[in-house]
Amino acid sequence: MDKAALELRQLSHVYVNDKGAALALENIDLSVARGEFVALVGPSGCGKTTLLSLLAGLFAPTVGQVLLNAKEVTGPTPKVGYMLQQDYLFPWRTIRDNAAIGLEINGTKSRSAMKLVDEWLGELGLAGSGMKYPHELSGGMRQRVALARTLVTEPEVLLLDEPFSALDLHIKLQLEELVQLTLRKLGKTAVLVTHDLAEAAAMSDRVIVLGRNPGHIKRTFFMPVELREAGPMEARKHQSFQQAFDDLWTELDSEGETRSVPHA
Repeated sequence: MDKAALELRQLSHVYVNDKGAALALENIDLSVARGEFVALVGPSGCGKTTLLSLLAGLFAPTVGQVLLNAKEVTGPTPKVGYMLQQDYLFPWRTIRDNAAIGLEINGTKSRSAMKLVDEWLGELGLAGSGMKYPHELSGGMRQRVALARTLVTEPEVLLLDEPFSALDLHIKLQLEELVQLTLRKLGKTAVLVTHDLAEAAAMSDRVIVLGRNPGHIKRTFFMPVELREAGPMEARKHQSFQQAFDDLWTELDSEGETRSVPHA
């Protein structure tokens, strides 16, 4: 993980509307190494989702640069995949066709690409579900389809905006494990936005705490190597986990807002 996959340089962003201007992010410098898994946590209104949108190239920063592999990001790119809390599956399309939407958008849909779709559905526990429709699947299974849709275009970087937060705890933990294992096996770079401090500590190599008014990097926590090398389920059981969690809690509590699901 010696080369930067993503960089933010002296980044600030201002939202302008009919009520005036609001500084959402100020003076953000951040480098994410290739293959690194980074989590962003912080109170509501600190700019976490704005930061992901800038990384995705959905809009340009007011000041500063977003770099992907040392090249400035000027718009959305297939090299960056984006997975959201909502799965946004089209109800009239089969699971297989939903998973292929990115290929259609990129103009890369082909027989061999559809074979890759089937392989990913199988890899993610959806073998035999390709001809079903979204309403026939549980929330956890639908998120697996969303993950397949993201991975089939072979992005270098994945941006994850609270993709597990709408799921019950058991399914959420299963998907955390599946996502981290899959991304680690592929050597992908990932940035996760979450309100769940246990999730951040269990899944990430590094957790960045953002402060607000305006959004800024307040503190960075490097997770202990034994947590980084374990899967999310195993990490939660490790003796180092409670201290890592408590450190994050204390830092967030100083902002006046701490959120997390129980991590027992």
